[in-house]
Amino acid sequence: MSEYIDKSHNVTVLLYHLVFPTKYRRAFFYGQVDEVLRDVCLKIEDRYQMKFLEIGTDEDHVHFLVQSIPTYPVTKLVTIIKSITTREIFRLCPHVKKQLWGGEFWSDGYFASTVGKHGDEGTIKRYVQNQGKEYSQLHEDRQLSRF
Repeated sequence: MSEYIDKSHNVTVLLYHLVFPTKYRRAFFYGQVDEVLRDVCLKIEDRYQMKFLEIGTDEDHVHFLVQSIPTYPVTKLVTIIKSITTREIFRLCPHVKKQLWGGEFWSDGYFASTVGKHGDEGTIKRYVQNQGKEYSQLHEDRQLSRF
């Protein structure tokens, strides 16, 4: 679950629902690619001031519920997540890179929405879980921690 983040002179709880479709809407999310995506996202948490509250795949796109700080605009979150996950998926799953002819993993577009702390977080989680054909939850954070 999300928590309030205390920084000098401000307290925030900024939650974002991000959806990234794969290039050409190819269905890559199964087995090893799922594991690599989850592991890379959890490592991103260690280096950047963001926390993945939930990560879920649905064949050709990924839903993220991410908590971050106000100095990270949405475009920076998207850029960080897309660039690092692409690099690591291509490195650790070379068959994916081959299927995309060495191109990009994510499509250029994305969906981003803010989520309210009181009442809407659970609604978005249920939406993410019930949206699409076969939702597969890769990660859910239930432990409280501080940045």
